[in-house]
Amino acid sequence: MDEGFWQARWERNQIGFHRQDVNPGLIKHWPTLQVAQGSCVFVPLSGKSLDLCWLAEQGYSVLAVELIEKAVVDFFAEHQLKPDITQHGPFIRYSSGAITILCGDFFALTAEDLASVDAFYDRAALVALPEDLRCRYAAHLSQHLPKNCTGLLLTLYYPQAEMKGPPFSVPPKQVEQFFADTFTLERIGEHDVLGQEWRYKDVGVTYLYEYAYSVKHRGLS
Repeated sequence: MDEGFWQARWERNQIGFHRQDVNPGLIKHWPTLQVAQGSCVFVPLSGKSLDLCWLAEQGYSVLAVELIEKAVVDFFAEHQLKPDITQHGPFIRYSSGAITILCGDFFALTAEDLASVDAFYDRAALVALPEDLRCRYAAHLSQHLPKNCTGLLLTLYYPQAEMKGPPFSVPPKQVEQFFADTFTLERIGEHDVLGQEWRYKDVGVTYLYEYAYSVKHRGLS
C-alpha cells in the first residue's frame, strides 16, 4: 500500500470516503450473518469508521487494523476514549473497552494476530486497493483468517473510466475470482446508491451499485 498517498490524504483532510454515519449496508445485512454476541469481529483498513462503534454496541469485541496513525488517534479522540497504547510486534496497539485498533500495515498481520477472530467486516478495504493489490489482499485474508470465519463484504461497482479511485470499482466477477477458491460466497444485496452519493454524481458517474456478500472461510486446501 502507498503509505505516502494515504498519509497525505489524512493530513489534508481529504477523506471524503469517511462516512459521518454508520454504513446502512452494515445495519441491513450484518444481522443476517447471525454472528453470536461476544464474538471478535475483524475490520481491515478501518480508518476512523463509526462502524467500529456500532459493532461494539451490538455486543462484539472489535479488532481493526489501520495504516495511518492520525486516523486511529482521531477515532479515539472523537469518541472521547482514552486508549491504552502498547507495542504489538510491528504494530502500535490502541485499545479501549471492546475496540482495539492495530496501527500498521495490513500485510504484516499474521495468523496469530487473527487467531481470536470469529467474523470480519470489509466495507472500505477491498475498494480502497488498486487492482494489483486486491488479489494480494484476498490471499492474505485466506491465509491468515481462521477456518469457518464468516464475514460481510461490501463493494462498489461503477464505470471505472468515469472516476479515478479510490474507492475503486470492484466488479462481481473480480470478487469471485479473488475469493471463491477459499471462501463460500453468497451475494445478499444489490443496491443502486448513486442517488445517495453526490461525490460520484458530481464527477459524472452514470451508475453506482453497492453489492453485499456473505462470505465464509472454508480453509485452505
